Amino acid sequence: NFYKDHPARKRAIDTPKAASFPKAIENWCHWIDKVEEKQGYPIDHSDGGEDDDPVEHAAWAKHLADIGRNPQRPWQRQVDLIDINAERDAISDNGFEIWNLLEAHGIKNVMLVGVHTNMCVLGRPFGLRNMTRNGKNVLLVRDLTDAMYNPARWPYVNHFRGTELVIEHIEERVCPTTTSDQLLGGKPFRFKGDDPLHIVFMIGEKEYSTETTLPDFAKRQLEYRGVRCTFVHVDADDSNNFAGLEALKDADLLFISVRRRTPPKAQLNLIRSHLAKGKPVVGIRTASHAFDREPPDSEHTRWADFDDAILGIDYQGHYGNKPPKNPATVVSIKNNAAKHPILTGVDSSPFEAKSHLYRNKKPASTVEILLTGTLKGQNEIKEPVAWTNTVDGSRVFYTSLGSPGDFELPAFRRLMLNGILWAIDEPIPPADPRVIAHK
Repeated sequence: NFYKDHPARKRAIDTPKAASFPKAIENWCHWIDKVEEKQGYPIDHSDGGEDDDPVEHAAWAKHLADIGRNPQRPWQRQVDLIDINAERDAISDNGFEIWNLLEAHGIKNVMLVGVHTNMCVLGRPFGLRNMTRNGKNVLLVRDLTDAMYNPARWPYVNHFRGTELVIEHIEERVCPTTTSDQLLGGKPFRFKGDDPLHIVFMIGEKEYSTETTLPDFAKRQLEYRGVRCTFVHVDADDSNNFAGLEALKDADLLFISVRRRTPPKAQLNLIRSHLAKGKPVVGIRTASHAFDREPPDSEHTRWADFDDAILGIDYQGHYGNKPPKNPATVVSIKNNAAKHPILTGVDSSPFEAKSHLYRNKKPASTVEILLTGTLKGQNEIKEPVAWTNTVDGSRVFYTSLGSPGDFELPAFRRLMLNGILWAIDEPIPPADPRVIAHK
């Protein structure tokens, strides 16, 4: 009733009645068709998308009740920042009235902005679904909307990525989208704090095909979560050159899968600078001997103790146990490590890895071993397989697993995702098998 005497409200009421109305134009539209209904939403908003702090929520609800507002429906008007033009605009939440306005003005092209993307914007009588199925040319202005999503719910991504997933769903099933700069100029709007994480993958080894397994893993598990991934591969014509490693300057995390290369000094200095800033590193398999090789000349440099100094353990070769001729590597959670966040959702049962076992000795006092490995039937052998370390403020996670077959193991994929998120100090999703089920 706040707007009952406003010219814009009267305009909506007084607009001539349309000659005809689409079926159910007065109703909320939950799905545009059976295909969308079967697919469902890409996020779980069954809790209303509420991610409030419980204490703050209770205090706010009490305040609303104290001033006579219904805490469930407290709104009465638009914020003052919205300038309602009394000469042109119309105010309504009624499907019939909105349709009258569209027909009276011959409007066939409709752009929607506002909140919330996965609720009112999609479902109201004049929302995206109804406008699309009733023949209007509809666009969502994707930078001027926001979803109701609680990151503690599936798929356990941050709020901004939750909105992006809803927008991707709309583009796939409902209508196209655009950005405000296409009409207004300037740049698309971006919320404060919406700054995607950036991971640089440094890849240079011939034994384990990580030039293909890591990009695939990143696409399924990291880019899906809104992480920006840059892949720096060793030069095909120069086995020590990682052109493009300058991307590390604005990276949040460095992921290393390199075997016995000696990069130019400037490139190795980029890694040292990254660590000097207290930024994290994750290593896989041959990262323990990534830079341990005789340099070809004085312009290149060796970092023989990268394993000891950064990873925190001394790599001393491997057992060469390659099934079926040799016993398999059996990996288990270290007894006192089961509650470490990196092991969330990792099956607690021992599993057979596809990688042969590395000899990793002399763990530093800062190392926390999470997984150990042995040779099947030879329990007297026990080697660290996955661990964390901290070096001058930099979080480090490393696992000696990483052959192509390991990437097929759910336990390994979850370990990798968790290790990366832990290193970058991001929330680790709960033990839900859907977390690593993306295709």
